[in-house]
Amino acid sequence: MRPPGAKVGEPGRQWTRGWRVPVITSRLPSDQDSSGRNLGEEELAFLQEVIESGTLTATKGRMVKLLAEEFARTLGTRHACACSSGTAAIHAAVAALDPEPGDEIITSPITDMGALAPILYQGAIPVFADVDPRTGNVTANTIAARLSERTKAIVVTHLFGNPCEMGEIMTVADRHRVPVVEDCAQAFLATSGGRTVGTIGAIGCFSLQQGKHVTSGEGGLVVTSDDRLARRVRLFVDKAWGYGDPNPDHYFLALNYRMSELQGAVALGQLGKLEASVNQRQRMAARLTKALDGLPGIETPSVHPENTHVFWRYVLRVDVARIPGGPAALAATLKGYDVASAPRYIQKPAFRCEIFAKQRTFGSSRYPFTLARPEALDYSTERFPGTFAALDAMLVLPWNERYEPPHVDYLAEAIADAVSSLAGARA
Repeated sequence: MRPPGAKVGEPGRQWTRGWRVPVITSRLPSDQDSSGRNLGEEELAFLQEVIESGTLTATKGRMVKLLAEEFARTLGTRHACACSSGTAAIHAAVAALDPEPGDEIITSPITDMGALAPILYQGAIPVFADVDPRTGNVTANTIAARLSERTKAIVVTHLFGNPCEMGEIMTVADRHRVPVVEDCAQAFLATSGGRTVGTIGAIGCFSLQQGKHVTSGEGGLVVTSDDRLARRVRLFVDKAWGYGDPNPDHYFLALNYRMSELQGAVALGQLGKLEASVNQRQRMAARLTKALDGLPGIETPSVHPENTHVFWRYVLRVDVARIPGGPAALAATLKGYDVASAPRYIQKPAFRCEIFAKQRTFGSSRYPFTLARPEALDYSTERFPGTFAALDAMLVLPWNERYEPPHVDYLAEAIADAVSSLAGARA
């Protein structure tokens, strides 16, 4: 097979028995630079408009307002609010729900710390639900097992762009009258039960960080169709100052999480490309899934039949009983094929990080952990079988909208060769 970028007449990938590192490798497109990002003329045109205007703040400019309007229209929600990061988006959502100190918010242990720190900053207690070992997502059953009289909200993370099973989760949440915040940082335009994620719960949060489906380097978006929550979100990202009110004031404790007009310009250009980007990711993912079907010891992404996966990343489950060394060994072998991958995604569940394990928050106070029920802080291994099983089997492959069939075919053959090499070494 000729690697992507090889010219006609160049040798393809060659090896002899016992020598499996290719003569020619391929650098796959990376979302950390222009090779894997579709930034271009549209973004430059909006940026030029901002620069020529001389107005870089969203309080006076038009780009961030346009971005919010267009994003709300794209998702079909009444409101969208832009902010400075995905973390800011989660923080604004939690603040809009206004928990009392010591209230509990159920969430996932397989997520970025940026989705957890805001809960603590608002004086609430993250309570970790276990996950489905196949998807890494929380489920209705694992959430129900953590509900208490103190539960203020549920945060669900649509990990890697693969939606949680929202119908079942909303049934549990509605029964207990608990609002759901959807962390859609990795799941632009994914659907669950025919509905776009971010529009199913009370609030949806998105990230515009470098590697996301839509990027402005950093940035975030919050969506809701609840007028009251929308006002709270908008206030929170701007120091709770009531712009446009008859007698504005700083109504409550809040931060400056505004997005700049420069970020808004880039994100607006990106938003026009979102649907095509998602479609390309899905097409190439289907090609890789087909190519890897039946490969011993490898399980391709598990997607509920009523959901659509939008592939922020492509994740394999690796059977250590069939592939010696599991995900770590496979990742190490793939380096010889110039394929970067990440075993486990995160090296340990969030509750094993020092912020939780040693309760390092505000000085030596340990606040708000000091307000928690003992059960809320029980991070015993036996309470999280799905979490540890998911991480132990997980190998995260890079993915972006610039993948084309030759890249996918190269990646598929590299994985198959690496698996064969590891199995052969054991034999």
